[in-house]
Amino acid sequence: MTIDIDEIKKADAAKARAAAAARRPSAILHRTPFVPPVAVSAEGINVELADGRRLIDGVGGAAVASIGMERISQVATAEINTAVLGMGNKRVIKAIKDQAEKMSYIYNAQCSNEAAEELAHLIIEQSKGAFELVGFVSGGSEAMEGVIKLARQYFYETNQPKRKNFIARNLSYHGNTIGTLELSHHLSRRAPYEAILDHEHFHHVSPAYAKRYQKPHETEDEYVNRLAQELDDKFKELGPDTVIGFVAETVVGATAGVVPPPKGYLKAMKRVCERHGALFILDEVMSGMGRMGTMHGWETYGNDAAPDIQAVAKGLGGGHAELFHRYASIGAVLLNKKVADGIKQGSGWWQHGHTYQAHPIACAAALEVQKVILEDNLLPNCREMGRYMRDLLEQKLKSPNSPAAPYVFDIRGNGGFWGIEFDIPPEHDFGRNMKMRKRFGVLLQAKTMEKGLICIAMDGGVDGVRGSHGILAPPYNITKKGVEDIVNLFVESVEELVREVLL
Repeated sequence: MTIDIDEIKKADAAKARAAAAARRPSAILHRTPFVPPVAVSAEGINVELADGRRLIDGVGGAAVASIGMERISQVATAEINTAVLGMGNKRVIKAIKDQAEKMSYIYNAQCSNEAAEELAHLIIEQSKGAFELVGFVSGGSEAMEGVIKLARQYFYETNQPKRKNFIARNLSYHGNTIGTLELSHHLSRRAPYEAILDHEHFHHVSPAYAKRYQKPHETEDEYVNRLAQELDDKFKELGPDTVIGFVAETVVGATAGVVPPPKGYLKAMKRVCERHGALFILDEVMSGMGRMGTMHGWETYGNDAAPDIQAVAKGLGGGHAELFHRYASIGAVLLNKKVADGIKQGSGWWQHGHTYQAHPIACAAALEVQKVILEDNLLPNCREMGRYMRDLLEQKLKSPNSPAAPYVFDIRGNGGFWGIEFDIPPEHDFGRNMKMRKRFGVLLQAKTMEKGLICIAMDGGVDGVRGSHGILAPPYNITKKGVEDIVNLFVESVEELVREVLL
């Protein structure tokens, strides 16, 4: 094997620059209450920090990475000419490189591009007739903003201008733009902007959160029927002919910690929408494109409940569309034949757009990611490793010998998306327990980082105040060893935190 001394020197110099940058105060307005550590490289599920520490990424960023990350040269270069480790990811980097050399950008209001066209066809073909057309955007919030506008445009084009209301759910999250926050009901993220949000056209019904809100003597069918009746009542309250659609996350992500729908829920909600001529809309930004072990989350929880419009993002590009700061990330809006025909028979075009929409490099990366998932048959592995992760979490966290067992409320999920919910007694929670200066989820996030694991941990998932949860979302090609490493670090973090603040 030939060792390229110049490349080693370049990489060492880049690390030295990154370490120096990590020591100086950050000039970035961060989105966290703490200054995050500086990452300099990534390989598989491992992330290397500028201070020399190595972390295991147990959640793929924010349930983004579907085929893991790869170490590339830390030297900023347009040539991207260094070797990449790992066969699947090497293909994605090559696709990015090839597209950058061929055509790095074209404005999609003037010209389409080959990568976008091929990616759209692949998504349609793999969706088995559920969708007719695809619109590309640059991320999850943009996708849901596009969904809102497309849904309204559909009724505008089909001469139903009175339809102006959206119904979503409490404890939901659909993005961080003003429009998507209005659709969402994530209380802490809405709070600073509540005074400027539109409360006239965005309405909310109860979440589908059986573990918390199904009544003691209520069967699952009765619970689903109650939620369907509530939605039907909301339609009648607003005026059925004024409602654009009902919007739900197929699986609730960060807000409540991977909450799946009850059996029959999606079909029941879709039936209500159809009864009133409204659209059934699903947000699969986190749960779609393979994350649940099926291409679309609704295939796992309601294969007979394909939506009229659906948003996808994170798993679409697998994290690779975001590898280089000069390139765009990716999301998409999927629409079925009914909606597509409505647009075609009206103006014929999507009256919505952004400068970097359908970015050629982002589309090339996403196309190769999807090909890797298909050709390497990763979804069966995602399902198998998901079952293994569930079993390990159950064995370790619910063991009679675990100090965490009394506080573990639920372990739930599917495929590569798992939530662990904790029930902290009020007398021990923040504000009443002097050892807990912060909420349990906040402390857990810090503790896992300290132990060498990246995860998502949050609080208030039950009603905005009660409940804490952690989320794990490894890539679809995770190995048994990778699952064991993630679970061991997570359990170690939880148990140590419980001993420190609850015992």
